[in-house]
Parts: sequence; C-alpha cells; structure tokens
Amino acid sequence: MSRFLFVVPPLTGHTNPTVAVGTELAARGHEVAWCGYPGFLRPLLPPDAVVIPAGEDLPADLVGSIELRSQGLRGAAAFKFLWEDFLGPLAHAMVGGVDAAVSAFAPDVMVVDQQTVAGALIARRRGIPWATSATTSADLVDPFGGLPKLREWSDHHLSSFAAAHGATGYDATPQALRFSDQLVVAFTTPELVGEALVTESPVAFVGPAFAGRPTHDDFPWEWISAEAHEQPAPLVLVSLGTVSTDAGERFFRAAVDAFGDGPYRAVVVAPPEMFPAGVPANVLVCRRVPQVTLLAHVSAVVSHAGHNTVCETLAYGIPLVVAPIRDDQPVVAAQVVAAGAGIRVKFARVRPDDLRNAVDAVLTDPSFRFSADRIATSFRAAGGAASAASHLEALIPGVHP
Repeated sequence: MSRFLFVVPPLTGHTNPTVAVGTELAARGHEVAWCGYPGFLRPLLPPDAVVIPAGEDLPADLVGSIELRSQGLRGAAAFKFLWEDFLGPLAHAMVGGVDAAVSAFAPDVMVVDQQTVAGALIARRRGIPWATSATTSADLVDPFGGLPKLREWSDHHLSSFAAAHGATGYDATPQALRFSDQLVVAFTTPELVGEALVTESPVAFVGPAFAGRPTHDDFPWEWISAEAHEQPAPLVLVSLGTVSTDAGERFFRAAVDAFGDGPYRAVVVAPPEMFPAGVPANVLVCRRVPQVTLLAHVSAVVSHAGHNTVCETLAYGIPLVVAPIRDDQPVVAAQVVAAGAGIRVKFARVRPDDLRNAVDAVLTDPSFRFSADRIATSFRAAGGAASAASHLEALIPGVHP
C-alpha cells in the first residue's frame, strides 16, 4: 500500500479533521504519519500514530501567548499579526523539519494544511503529489475582498518566504503555496461556503470529518439529562473554541447573564474561576466539554464562528448565533448568515439582551433550523473522512480516479 504524510500546524481545529482522514486511510491499509510538533500533536492523535517532529518542540503556552498578545486586534491588524508573529516564523522554522520528514518517511502523497506553507514548499520542491487540507473555508472565497493592499501585503510575504528557501518561478508564487494544483480537500460544502471560489484548483468538498476526541470523563452528564431539571428547557452551548477562551471573559459574563434564571439551560465553555461567586442553577460552566458528543443534546450554539465548531454544529442541524473575533471567523460567520443558518452579533459589544434575543430568534423562527438541516444533509452526502480518503488515494502515483 502507500504512505501518506500529513503536515499540520500546532492548531487543534486544523489537526482534528486530519485525524479522521488519517484513521480512514490506515483502515484501508496505508501507512500514515503526521509531521508537526509532538508535544502538541500527541494528545490529539491515536496512541499508535506516527509523529515526525518538524523541529524542536514549541513552548506549551505558545498558542495561548499569541492569543493574549493579539487581544484587541481586528481586521487587517489581526491578519498581519497572525502572519508576522506566528504563521511566518512557523513556516521558516518548519522547512528543515518537513524536508527531513520526507526523507525519513518517503511519502507517496503529502497532505498539507493551508497554514503550513513549509509543507507546500517541500512538496513542490520534491515533486511529491500533494493536496491542500482546507480546514477553514475562508481562503476558498475571497478573504481580502475590498482590501487589495492586504492581499498585496500577504502575497509579498508568501513570495519572500518562498524565495528565501530557494523556490523560483511558479513555485515561488503565492498561488502555489496557498493551494495545491492537484487537489484541495475542503471540509465543508457549497451549501455553506457558497459558489464564488478564488482557486482554479480541483476542490473536493467532503464536509466535516469527525474523529475520536478526548472523552472528558469528568463531564457531568447527569446535569444534562432532562430528569435533572424540574422544568426541562432547550440547551444552549456557548463556546469560543480552543484558542479564544482567554479573550472572552466579558463575552462569557454576558452569556451567563443572558441565560441565567431564564427559559434555557446553558453550558458555557469557560474557566470556572471566572465566576467565583457561582452561576445560576440553569447554567453549567466547564473548562472543557466533549463537544461533538454534547451537540446531540443541544438546541442552539453560541460561537465565535470557528470553522470546526460551525461545521460540527451544522452537521447536527443546529442553528447558530455567531460572534466572530478575528482571522477567518468574520468570513465563516458571513457564510452562516448568508446560508440562513444563524444570526451574527458583535463580539466586543454584545449585551445579555442581544444574546438572549438572538437565541430566541433562531429557536422560534423555523427557517433557521430548516437551513441548518439543509446544510447537514449536504454534509452527510459529501462523505466526510471516507470521501477525503478516496480523493487522496487518487493522487497515489499510478492510480487514476
């Protein structure tokens, strides 16, 4: 059989879909490995997964420190910070490690996350068949719409990175690093992302790819059960994902005030120490939750519009209230609203009444649930991890679709 090498950044939302796809490929008899930072990857991968270091392990608090330093940044300032302080240094640091991983593992196919451009550079340099893993749909449309100077800035930095590592000609262009010209695996569908794509590369819309996640055995499932409440009420999940939690204290307090002692029950994914005086009986605050499993019990989700959370929610046909913060989140939030599956509120200015009224709207107006169900149907039809694996197998040298 063949060998597949996944190249991923130290970001949970960009790694989780590859776990499902890698597991599917392994079940079909292929050898699979991940290239990245072991200290970050190990907790997310199966115990027997092969991990090849991309370099010296990163500080355990790196992502948290980047998030802390970026608080308050929006729009172009946030994008520039992300590249200059995180993705750019990461790209330069990973080139040697990815090159060494290719020599050691000898992959037949590489699967490169859209934010690990070092993987794209090495795949092109080595002439290895490769696919882009598009774990967020923002880059598939036009994230620079109306911002030509920002596109110019981004293109310059990508081209400079490629040139610094010896790439020339087409291989040194931003397009060559952003998208594989052989395959883009998009973990979404046109029903959510829309039709206006900015790449001419072949795109396989496979929908979300779910894999085993940490079970969080300490989660109080008894609190979720209807029998635990005198008056069972719709359950609302409030989450800002794995990166933005520390930036959300004001938002979480607004959520507790919005849903406390009201007609809903709410699970708020936040540090419990934010609420030393406690919370109302119909609100549960947890540092971590088994999100995919929990969604089966949820009626509405309040989210920062992180791509994974949005797609996981819509896979269950659940409507959303989205409060984007930065990076790709405004683009994903706009897709949710345009698809009719949710309402957008302002993260920095949201008041308890805003959140409560938005949740009231998505739960009482059937059009939001209808749209969420329509997207869920498209996700199921797209095939998820199995479909992604089949598209990747078609890249194996000598194999034709």
